[in-house]
Amino acid sequence: MPQIFRRSSNLVSRAVIFGTASLAIILLYLLVVVNRSDYYTDVGIKVRQPVQFSHKHHVTDDGIDCRYCHESVETSSFAGIPSTKKCMNCHSQIWANSSALEPVLTSWKRGAPLRWTRVNNLPDYVYFDHSIHIAKGVGCSTCHGKVDEMPVVMKTASLSMEWCLDCHKHPEESLRPKNEIFNMAWKSSSHQVTIGTILAKEYKIQSAEVLISCSTCHR
Repeated sequence: MPQIFRRSSNLVSRAVIFGTASLAIILLYLLVVVNRSDYYTDVGIKVRQPVQFSHKHHVTDDGIDCRYCHESVETSSFAGIPSTKKCMNCHSQIWANSSALEPVLTSWKRGAPLRWTRVNNLPDYVYFDHSIHIAKGVGCSTCHGKVDEMPVVMKTASLSMEWCLDCHKHPEESLRPKNEIFNMAWKSSSHQVTIGTILAKEYKIQSAEVLISCSTCHR
């Protein structure tokens, strides 16, 4: 019986198989890279807001505590966004006629809230509670970065599932004394793991198995 395929067919078939497999691996790798990139996660991207609000000015220059504006951060899952009335507590006297404050003045007069654009926004299927993180020794800057140095707020962490799980697996690396929670200048020491382990027991933090359980964040 005459040979149907040439000898070179074996080489071609191997090249096609290995080429296809290699292409699939490369595409998968690129997908992972893009998924973790700042382009996809919006890390470092300045978000345009209806008012040119500078956290650097209000926190660092004026010394306003985070909780003055985000007043429910210790008691609620939502940190809270200040009403226009709260802004006007100061700005009815300071820079009241500034053109930059026009959206605030208009909002106050009409009784309509400003439409802020979310910077750190989790999917609807993710449950996150600010108050429990504050109560367990996680400071603002751990997730939000040095907001007190930002003229324009931007994401400093991807807030991806992988990023959250890294912290839930090793919470001792992020814990700080409760009197340092709102200290934006706080830095961990060279003994952070030892100190964090002690704080984890003091704060009665659950085991890593519980913290990385699906039901912890997906309810």
